[in-house]
Amino acid sequence: MTNDVSVTLDQHVAVVEIHRPPHNHFDHQLIRRLADAFETLDDEPACRAVVLASEGKSFCAGADFSQRSASSEELASGAASHIYKEAVRLFACEKPVVAAIQGAAVGGGLGLALLADFRVVSPETRFVANFVKLGIHPGFAVTYTLPRLIGVQRASLMLYTGRRISGEEAVAWGLGDVLAPADHLRDAARELAAEIAGGAPLAVRSTRATMRRGLADAVKAQTDHEFAEQSWLFQTEDHKEGVRAVREKRPGRFNGK
Repeated sequence: MTNDVSVTLDQHVAVVEIHRPPHNHFDHQLIRRLADAFETLDDEPACRAVVLASEGKSFCAGADFSQRSASSEELASGAASHIYKEAVRLFACEKPVVAAIQGAAVGGGLGLALLADFRVVSPETRFVANFVKLGIHPGFAVTYTLPRLIGVQRASLMLYTGRRISGEEAVAWGLGDVLAPADHLRDAARELAAEIAGGAPLAVRSTRATMRRGLADAVKAQTDHEFAEQSWLFQTEDHKEGVRAVREKRPGRFNGK
């Protein structure tokens, strides 16, 4: 469809792929294009399930705080809010989604992974909620979707510490659904999507709507709150230090200011 998002459809399974290697950092434009693609597939009767995948080393490393394009000023002035509006569109889409998570899903990239119904991971997969390392509040509805999936206690551990969760640990926690070798990851995701697509499509769509009833509205409410918290934290010295630490590839030295 575009240079950074492609869509293919074969035997009732669509593959929506992000093309921003190596780390597939997102911005408002990318999330909008993903939402456009998903909404188009909702209207395509031949599509019964979707694989969300990406090209490169990481599934998605969230916003790129190492670049001026993701500056705190831009995010605080509304860019994050626009991204979250597109995220709500994604969560409102109706076809089942299987995400193939190669490498890292970091920050907002973790939020993107959590919009899927299922996640296929490898031993090399890493899930990271690194927001506190950047001196900001979590976003992309992670504070709603993560505890809903793995429980409040484990979600709190990830969110308070910013620690990395491996593919094996993710499966044990319920954050990952299928563990596959890295070189079979995409095939395993497609196999699961094909299994879903083998069911009666109207029944699958209806069942999914029941299972995810109210989810898009909850994501809207949660991202509104997350953005309000992020807006003031973007102005703090700790956030500026967190960004410097990321750029300099070192631990942050925070002072609570």
